[in-house]
Amino acid sequence: MAPWRRFTITLLGTAVLLLTGFVALAYLVDPYDTGRSPLVTKPGVRPQGPRTANASRGRDQAFNAMIVGNSHIQLIAPERLKKLTGFDFVQLATPASGAKEHLSLIDWFLRHRKETPKAIVVSIDDFWCTSDPDLPNDKPFPFWLYSADPWEYVRGLVRFNVLEETSRRIGYLFGAAAERARPDGYWDYEPEYIGLGYTTDPAVRQRLEQKPYANALRYDHDPKPAERQFPAVARLRELAARLPEETALLLVMPPVYSNTLPPHGTEQAFLLHACKAAAMGVQEAHARTAVVDWLVDRPEIHAPELFFDVSHYRQPIAKAIEADIAEALRQVR
Repeated sequence: MAPWRRFTITLLGTAVLLLTGFVALAYLVDPYDTGRSPLVTKPGVRPQGPRTANASRGRDQAFNAMIVGNSHIQLIAPERLKKLTGFDFVQLATPASGAKEHLSLIDWFLRHRKETPKAIVVSIDDFWCTSDPDLPNDKPFPFWLYSADPWEYVRGLVRFNVLEETSRRIGYLFGAAAERARPDGYWDYEPEYIGLGYTTDPAVRQRLEQKPYANALRYDHDPKPAERQFPAVARLRELAARLPEETALLLVMPPVYSNTLPPHGTEQAFLLHACKAAAMGVQEAHARTAVVDWLVDRPEIHAPELFFDVSHYRQPIAKAIEADIAEALRQVR
């Protein structure tokens, strides 16, 4: 055999062995605490973003209820909801995520319940109103991490960021004083927004006064009724039909600032109305379903001091939504 051929075979064989060894190590170390490793028993993960940390939180048996969505539902606090409902909520909100990600997280949470979950709270925003069956979102998300297919998970481990996280995971597992990410997933972004000038910077505050629909055409009927298909809501309805009868399903439509609410008669208003109607229809698939609709014209959405920007509200609104969630849960119990 020619020397170059032996070298090539040796090089490829070494690479395969190293890759196999790394994947085996990553599987056993379980860098994101998915519960797949037969060796790791230490709970939780080190502080990190919710895209990966939620794999650990979503399987934590300390929680019998969940909240899922993006930053539009992030301020809903598990501790406050527990005081109102008695349920142990985990906050699985993931900033800049859409319906496809949320459905994946719901599936992960349900697959890991040893007891019937008490409640699932889902944020229904404009991401759920897409007509694209692929449910696109421009931000990456580790679907492989939450997959029910073990081989998809193994293939997902072949990533440079997994290599980095594996070494950090070892430090977390063997570090007696290693910091653990907050188990319930809550993150109060108010201090960060305030620090960035969202309450004091005139240029930032001025954005609230922009009127995106000022020149929108008005119609006396829906101009595109045949196009109002919402595959994300359809998938949620299918999921709802499979939920245990005892599990409450709460669909929360978070508010936007008044100038962002589409005016009556515009195409955007017809789209919103159709999407809401589809979401309301989920109640037909699961008896213990309720809708908490804050995506309407109400006094709070006209108060600029209650918003950081057009779609991110502040704590007073969050607490009011929590009260409505608790009341809706009481009604469907």
